[in-house]
Amino acid sequence: MPRRWFTAALCALALFAPGSPAAASASAAENPAATLRVMTRNLYLGADLAPVLAATNPSALVDAVSAVYRNVEATNFPERAEALADEIAEGNPHLVGLQEAVLWLSQTPAGPGRATHVEYDFLQILLDELSARGKHYAAVATVTVGSDFEAPRRNPGGGLQDIRLTDRDVLLARTDLPARVFSVANAQAATFQNSVSFCVVGLGCPPGPPLEIRRGWAAADATLRGHTARVVTTHLEPASRTVQELQGNELLAGPLNTKLPTVLLGDLNSAAGGVGATPGTATQTYNNLLAAGFTDAWTAHRGRVRGPGFTCCQAADLMNTVSTLTQRIDYVLYRGRGLKALSTHRVGASPADRTPSGLWPSDHAGVRSVLRLR
Repeated sequence: MPRRWFTAALCALALFAPGSPAAASASAAENPAATLRVMTRNLYLGADLAPVLAATNPSALVDAVSAVYRNVEATNFPERAEALADEIAEGNPHLVGLQEAVLWLSQTPAGPGRATHVEYDFLQILLDELSARGKHYAAVATVTVGSDFEAPRRNPGGGLQDIRLTDRDVLLARTDLPARVFSVANAQAATFQNSVSFCVVGLGCPPGPPLEIRRGWAAADATLRGHTARVVTTHLEPASRTVQELQGNELLAGPLNTKLPTVLLGDLNSAAGGVGATPGTATQTYNNLLAAGFTDAWTAHRGRVRGPGFTCCQAADLMNTVSTLTQRIDYVLYRGRGLKALSTHRVGASPADRTPSGLWPSDHAGVRSVLRLR
């Protein structure tokens, strides 16, 4: 081989050797940045459960459950699901983190055993509405959270009817894209070790154990055009600062403990600025996540003046004509080289987003982000 060709070959090998700048450029050209679209959405279970937790005798419990379930019916999830499906269909997110994707069941008449008759399956109703819009999603990871409890209400037809609430956090993913373009793997879900407990007449405490309110997370590794990121959704505890911060630490030690680029979607019940979901309380969960290297997609746009981005909360009956969102507790957070927020918007926060009967889509606004992944 002539020396000039031998020398040129050596130069070419060095130029494109693994780790060289040219090799990195060639790899980037073959595997350009991908645009990952994500969304977090608290669906609202349909009522405030505080009257149930405050009941002091069996009669008060029946009254409270009756009032709560009337509110669930009045807040009409099938109608709200149409607005929620419109939000998702408009943004076409690859992944959606859902909180309060509840299942309401009944048993008539009230009695022993567990209620099994489905009254409202929020997850299935939403998936059906998405399908009707030509959008194809599936639950790739689900965790049963809150408290799977059952109590009687007064049946409008007479007598008592058992009402059962099962709360779930769900990670939805698109199913209409070729696997070479988008796929999910390594689905995971778990409840936190740290939780809160209450004594509620008829549901927990003497002489038995207390009613435990558990929270959890669901996650999967999503690969978009050759780039993989872990996406986690969660709903943290609002009733105890200590428990909530410990749950945040469990996230950091668990599903967020990865070398993959990571996206956290959820209702953290920790308002930006170091205050809690309830005015007058304080929680450092949000700040702890930022200190662990996460970036808040809402505030990531340098040089742009952004509004407060409030996401919580509308009235319990969802019929308030003027928005009462006063806190930002729903987030898209991300961490890892190659991840960058290109845009972030709220959904369900404008009066124009209300349903034909005047209901807000949820008591929360949602957050939708477009992230560059490379």
